[in-house]
Amino acid sequence: MEKASLLSFVSLTDGQLSKLQAVSPHLEILQQPEARAADLSEEVRRRVEILYGQKPSMLDAHLFPRLKWIQLNSAGFDYMRSNPVWQLDLPITTVRGIHIIPVSELALALIFAFRWKLRDLLRFQARAEWPQNRWEIFFVPELYGSTIGIVGYGVIGRELARQAQALGMRVLVVNHSGRRYPMRDEISSTVGDPEAAIPEKIYPTSGLLDMLPECDYVVAVAPSTDQSRHLFDTEAFAQMKRSAVFINVGRGALIDEAALIAALCQGQIAGAGLDVFEEEPLPASSPLWQMDNVILSPHIGGISARHHDRACEVLAENLRRYFHHEPLLNLVDRVRGY
Repeated sequence: MEKASLLSFVSLTDGQLSKLQAVSPHLEILQQPEARAADLSEEVRRRVEILYGQKPSMLDAHLFPRLKWIQLNSAGFDYMRSNPVWQLDLPITTVRGIHIIPVSELALALIFAFRWKLRDLLRFQARAEWPQNRWEIFFVPELYGSTIGIVGYGVIGRELARQAQALGMRVLVVNHSGRRYPMRDEISSTVGDPEAAIPEKIYPTSGLLDMLPECDYVVAVAPSTDQSRHLFDTEAFAQMKRSAVFINVGRGALIDEAALIAALCQGQIAGAGLDVFEEEPLPASSPLWQMDNVILSPHIGGISARHHDRACEVLAENLRRYFHHEPLLNLVDRVRGY
């Protein structure tokens, strides 16, 4: 049997290489960290059957004539839509699910930051000031007994729900269908809420405006699709409590940023914690940088010291499935957009 050549644009450790090579003796692994297809010889490009990597290397995926499968080293794949391979009958898979822990931790960190007014604390510390009216400043409702609304109930939303429940929060959810369904065939099915048992109520996307008035914290973790673009618009922010905090650790396209800025300026909502934006890096001209009721992070939710090991686990499992002609994990649905 002829060997299948996998080209990795990611630098693999010896341990990761051993894990992958153990999948099949018919696997050949080539490494060209951070390279572009134009840097490779035609002979190498003709050998490659499987590509593993992320932007910008994957923008050249169409230059591999024998390519049969693309495994991304990321959960996001929007940039692939403009690639010629998007139009081909070629499977594209992601590492969706490996960011469950860091993204949900960041969402929770932002929630805690608003609960305890972290920006105020840091300002007082910088001025070496002990505020005389600290009872008034920090008289904020506890998380215990408050309501969190999670928009998007994939693996990250389910882990955040588990954490919120452990803090005594009431959990409401919006997903596409409004139904409870179990998560199957996931690498990290041992965390979160695989049976969707935690939420008090699950609303369909069309019911978002019904859920928002109930929530003290709203966290967006939904995928970016044509249907979810600007899901949070002027009408959505108008339905939220004036005391509510909005958190986005999903995709920047979920928000109409102009509507969010207006809602923050007009006091329609109390604050926002944002890790993702419509344009990244966020332009220096954006008013969000200067707003006292906003906490910004530079799209760091997926960063973890365990990222590459977890991604390698997905790749190894998908390689096993590939050689056994089984359905691949995290296959991108070009129609649904996730």
